[in-house]
Amino acid sequence: MDDLDARLIERRRRRRRRGLVVLLLGLALASLGAGAFSLAIFTDTDASNGSFTAGTIDIVTSPTTLFTVGAMMPGDSGSATLTVQNNGSGDLRYAMTSSSTNADTLGLRDQLALTITAGACPGAGAPLFSGALSAAAFGNPVAGAHAGDRPLLASTSEQLCFAWSLPLLSTGNAYQGATTTATFTFNAEQTANN
Repeated sequence: MDDLDARLIERRRRRRRRGLVVLLLGLALASLGAGAFSLAIFTDTDASNGSFTAGTIDIVTSPTTLFTVGAMMPGDSGSATLTVQNNGSGDLRYAMTSSSTNADTLGLRDQLALTITAGACPGAGAPLFSGALSAAAFGNPVAGAHAGDRPLLASTSEQLCFAWSLPLLSTGNAYQGATTTATFTFNAEQTANN
């Protein structure tokens, strides 16, 4: 073998050794990295949860039929107590509106007088409403606090006295046989955050 061949062989051996060293170093680093991920360490995990239930607004009135008056004559009057109950879990405020029929066009709904006061009949204090049956209302059914709205705490009730009369002097023959049906609607809304 000549000198040139010997040098070439020596270079090849060095390259192989360097390659082998680089390969061994790479494998060593890879195994160290894998070992770092498999080291045992103490750990712990915990969790908390929450439960949510929405409240309710539930207004109920009784009796369902407040009046059934027949053969009414001028000068007659009467009253009935209505109970307004908050069956919900939240405090509320309510307003009342009404509608009344005039199918026979005789206008009895405008002739009948109605007064609504707080408490069982005969009621007490200033009237919540006093006027013609056709206009019966108090408070405001539009969302938000308004004058005349009635507050009612959760799971409580209050009574209202509805007193009616057919005026003696102003009810003439034109009202004979006249009829009307009134519906009183109670609109409730939450008071919390409102």
